[in-house]
This record gives sequence, C-alpha cells and structure tokens, in this order.
Amino acid sequence: MSDSAPHLLIIDARFYEDISDELFNGAKGAIEAAGATFDRISVPGVLEIPAALSMALAAMDEDEVSYDGFVVLGCVIRGETSHYDIVANESARAIMDMAVIESLAIGNGILTVENDAQAYARARVSEKNKGGAAAEAALAMVALRSKFGL
Repeated sequence: MSDSAPHLLIIDARFYEDISDELFNGAKGAIEAAGATFDRISVPGVLEIPAALSMALAAMDEDEVSYDGFVVLGCVIRGETSHYDIVANESARAIMDMAVIESLAIGNGILTVENDAQAYARARVSEKNKGGAAAEAALAMVALRSKFGL
C-alpha cells in the first residue's frame, strides 16, 4: 500500500442488477467514508468474478494499473437445480485461492441466499449492508497487508 489513500477495485456481477446496485451503493459509501478511492468493473455473473480478478492481477504485473485491494460483489439465489452449489462454491473457492496464494486484500460481498427477500435484506444499505461490510473488510485487509510490509 502506498502512503496515499487506498485504491480498490470493485468487481460486481450484474446477473441480478437491482441487488448488485444495492451492494455497490453500500461498498461505495464505505470506501468514500474511509477516504479511499476505487475503480469499478462489471461482469455478467458471479462465476466471471475470479477471471476478472485474475485479469486485474495480470494488468498489475504489467504495471498497467495498481490496486491495494479488491471488493467482489454479486448474488447467487438458490434455484431448482445444483447450479447454485456450483456457482457459489466454485466462485468462493477461486476467490479464496487467489487471496491466499497472492496475499490479496479482498472483501467478499457475494451473497448466497435462498430467495429474493433474503438477497434484498442483505444488500440494502438501510438493512444489512453487505456491500459496505465487504468494502470495510477489504480496507481492513489492506491495512493488514501494509502492517506486514506487503
């Protein structure tokens, strides 16, 4: 982390656009409240988040961009098939693998819920504000990386 304010990348999955917007609003508010800055990129769905994160890391390796941390946002709502389990588990595994292997500061705001009501309750800034919580987690991990000199 540089001496300046942390700069984060928000990667949001747009499959459930209204929920994604709520999550983004929470993340944006938390980042701005902390005096940090951010860029935002969007991907079609939660399964595309790890690939986008990998692309961002590759761009950082080429000195094209620089991020102190990452916030990943999206929603997976259980349906009638096993697709939910695949999307939820594989995206979480890939994100966690990258965080551990690359020592990344990541706040995970990907909701895994049973229905729309649960998703909105967790996404809304006025309720559980999981987007804000993910941004706060990312900022805390940025500070921890800095403490370790990373």
